Amino acid sequence: MTAENTITEAGKALLEADHKVHAKVKADGPRASVAVAGFLSDVGDQPQLRFISGGVMLGGLLRRDPRMIGAGLRMLLAHELATATKSAIKHRVNRKRPRSAADKDAEKPRPGHDRDKEENSFPSGHSAGSTAVGSAFSAVYPQYRLPVLAASGAVALAQIPRRAHYPTDVAVGMVIGAASAGIVGLAWRIAKAGLICLAAR
Repeated sequence: MTAENTITEAGKALLEADHKVHAKVKADGPRASVAVAGFLSDVGDQPQLRFISGGVMLGGLLRRDPRMIGAGLRMLLAHELATATKSAIKHRVNRKRPRSAADKDAEKPRPGHDRDKEENSFPSGHSAGSTAVGSAFSAVYPQYRLPVLAASGAVALAQIPRRAHYPTDVAVGMVIGAASAGIVGLAWRIAKAGLICLAAR
């Protein structure tokens, strides 16, 4: 089997897994878990994540804590990078959200530039943003990594029972978020090293 065939088969397997999860969630119908998922989803929306990031910066300013100020700024920068990246992909890929997909074919991603929210399932912006913010904070405060990443993961996974996203939408969103936080962290270290070198002259 060629590498191209392997990739094709892997893609088909992922789409089939998406379909099975969607069918299961749809069959289960409304449950209490959906209400919880809705609350988590609200926390992971763009304005709320910006507010959280700004709150960390404000807390740092009030405490005169450069580390906390830096954490908040890194959270905000990572969020904005993740948001820009997911938006760039969404504007090039059409995929009906699970709640709007009438058949199996409608669940498949396809090239397109539709700006309709119901056509922009891929990737998950909530997953990208929450993972970016959580990862950026955890990089500065590693002692809180486990609970913070668990919380951001819960926000991401909440998109599935809400039928807002497929598992692959969520997974790709989380990768975008983690990568964005990593890029911001690297740029932060380079900038910090440059400032130290300038100060030493």
